[in-house]
Amino acid sequence: KLNNLRIEADSNLERAEVSEERVKKLEQDSLQREQEVQSLQHKLSLAESDNDSLESRLNDLKGFRDEEDAHRTNAEALHRKIALLEDELDNSEKNLKDVTEKLRQVDVKAEHFERQVQRVEQERDAWEKKYEDSQEKLGSMKRELDEVIAQMNSL
Repeated sequence: KLNNLRIEADSNLERAEVSEERVKKLEQDSLQREQEVQSLQHKLSLAESDNDSLESRLNDLKGFRDEEDAHRTNAEALHRKIALLEDELDNSEKNLKDVTEKLRQVDVKAEHFERQVQRVEQERDAWEKKYEDSQEKLGSMKRELDEVIAQMNSL
């Protein structure tokens, strides 16, 4: 019996040692798996951080693209406005050229009429002078006639 108990104790001791080794191995496996989990959690945290920064960068780039689109639209509107203003300037220059030409023609006509007025005034002055001369001659002739009549009456 004692032998049986010793054999059983040895067997139990052996099983206990095997179980302890198994427990140690399982604890090591568990520790290794916990380290792997921590490593994976750290990698996940880094990946999430990278993802957040990439999403932030993507949002920034979308914002830049939206700003670029807005600037492009604004630039196109400004180009259209410039084209309209250039057309308006061309029209204004054409109108100015036309008005300048008409003004030049009016100036030429005005100068022509001024020359005609001066000529007519000179002619009028000449006629007035002739009239005055004629009036003087008439007055002189009347006086002569009166003298002749007076002399004839005296005779």
